[in-house]
Amino acid sequence: MALTAAVKEELSRLDVKKSSVRKAEVSALLRFAGGLHIIAGKIVIEAEVDTAATARRLRVAIAEMYGHQSEIVVISGGGLRRGSRYVVRVVRDGEALARQSGLLDGRGRPVRGLPSAVVNGSTADAEAVWRGAFLAHGSLTEPGRSSSLEVTCPGPEAALALVGAARRLDIAAKARDVRGIDRVVIRDGDTIAALLVRMGAHDTFLVWEERRMRKEVRATANRLANFDDANLRRSAQAAVAAGARVERALEILGEDVPDHLKYAGELRVAHKQASLDELGRLADPPLTKDAIAGRIRRLLAMADKKAKDLGVPGTESNVTFDMLDG
Repeated sequence: MALTAAVKEELSRLDVKKSSVRKAEVSALLRFAGGLHIIAGKIVIEAEVDTAATARRLRVAIAEMYGHQSEIVVISGGGLRRGSRYVVRVVRDGEALARQSGLLDGRGRPVRGLPSAVVNGSTADAEAVWRGAFLAHGSLTEPGRSSSLEVTCPGPEAALALVGAARRLDIAAKARDVRGIDRVVIRDGDTIAALLVRMGAHDTFLVWEERRMRKEVRATANRLANFDDANLRRSAQAAVAAGARVERALEILGEDVPDHLKYAGELRVAHKQASLDELGRLADPPLTKDAIAGRIRRLLAMADKKAKDLGVPGTESNVTFDMLDG
């Protein structure tokens, strides 16, 4: 959760001048973190967030953009919920703020998605929507195979509105229902990086990219090491199997084998796990890889032909499953 906290801390400090952009952020924050409550016949707005910086940012924006006073209530963590939560509450002017921020439509009905003014706003407004939604209920995991940027949504309409805002930013996001909870999820590393920049989390973007690059380099190194190990293992297995075939070939041919082929075969038997290059260097005089391979190939072919003529098992009969699987 360290990256999530870093993003929220950075976004909470972001200075936004344009009023329409600030209003879009407030609308998203109230929609994704808040709710409308009827207390003593009056509409009260409550927005619950997980950082004090976000709560202060929302309170200041409500006062400066709409002129309404709010209070912050701290809820101490307990049970499964760790850490304190912060509730920004607007009591006296709750209905007025609900209408101004788009939580209620012109007829006083709750808006399930996002207000049309925000949905049809500029790309800067779309960025503000994502900033507000992430501050409300966003999370970012470490880069890697299971990396993701997620926002928990109050309902499917809000999730679809958030996906639409991402589309206007050329960001591919997906709405998903996970065990009855609506979420908007981004898993592609490049897309996550692009959205961090669009939201304004430039410092966290640099940290994310550095960690992602480090993990990719480490993963590539591991893949190459595993590839080399597998190649070496297969080469050793092939050499052992070839040595077993050569042993059988020398048995079949007995004295009927040319000296130069016999010499190559004996080298193979004596050094069963050596590569062809190594066998060539061990020969006296040294032989090339192709020369030693050619001699062993002719030795095996000669032995298999004689075995067929005699009706006895050929060189392959000496190769066991363990040699190939080990």
